[in-house]
Amino acid sequence: MKVLGLIRSFKKGIELPIRKADKSYPHSFWVLVQKEVSDHILSWRVNILVILLALTCFGSLYTALSGIRDAAESIDANDTFLFLKLFTISDGTLPPFFVFVSFIGPLLGIALGFDAINSEYSKGTLSRVVSQPIPRDYIINAKFVAAILVISALLFSLGFLVLALGILMIGIPPTPDEFLRVISFLVLSVCYIAFWVNLSILFSIRFKQAATSALSSIAVWLFFSIFYSMIVNLISKASESQDARDQSTTLIENLMRISPSQLFSEATTILLTPSVRTLGPLTMEQVVGAIPGALPLSQSLLLITPQLIALIAATLICFGISYALFMRKEIRN
Repeated sequence: MKVLGLIRSFKKGIELPIRKADKSYPHSFWVLVQKEVSDHILSWRVNILVILLALTCFGSLYTALSGIRDAAESIDANDTFLFLKLFTISDGTLPPFFVFVSFIGPLLGIALGFDAINSEYSKGTLSRVVSQPIPRDYIINAKFVAAILVISALLFSLGFLVLALGILMIGIPPTPDEFLRVISFLVLSVCYIAFWVNLSILFSIRFKQAATSALSSIAVWLFFSIFYSMIVNLISKASESQDARDQSTTLIENLMRISPSQLFSEATTILLTPSVRTLGPLTMEQVVGAIPGALPLSQSLLLITPQLIALIAATLICFGISYALFMRKEIRN
């Protein structure tokens, strides 16, 4: 019995210092993440964009509730996803919910990352952080993780708030399929905004001035959002003959899918509009004999898998380039 008591006391003596050390000295990576999250929360530009995104989402919800009665009257037997129309319909005064997310989401991602590195480099705080006994890659990893946490918390909060207000207003709860589609849409939105976060972080490493990195990120966003579709339309109009147009349809669609906004729009359409069964044109052989109806969630997810993989791949490519540039960057002023 004495031996067992000594062994137990010996184990307790070893375990107690370890537990105290874990509480006194938390992991340095999560310390950096907490610091970045607090900086984002206390940042005025991020708070302004969050308020703008919340106001626009509530405005789109109001317009959706105004037009939900017409949608309920015109609904048919094959389209029973009435709750999803809160995210897709509008009375014409404001765009729907997903359009605001696709428009303001990139601005939020750019605001979170355009001065992630160059601002600390200009202030001289980056060299102080690197001088601490922490791995150098913890810095850029913590900035990316903190931005993703802030974006995820914001989008899921707004999404669940829209769900709650929709249930209170129309009195109809979402079906399990509708709820999972909304969750999938929010996850897709996080992946879409994560691309712009990594792109802005890349420019913050490449350029020393925060204004230059911000303008570069906004220029890329404007190019893919506005001008890229114009360029692709000019290419499509260059095909004069009908045969040439038919042959170039697939090429035009693939060119459009280079734009991240196009990938997000296609994937959102499939998720929030289950009656949409394809993303491209159908031949007469495919139309004849097809049974009209909504796709199940598994088939919708399978259909948007290429778009989701493309967004994740673009995000990882930007992050990989940012990681390589940051690890080779001279920190000393």
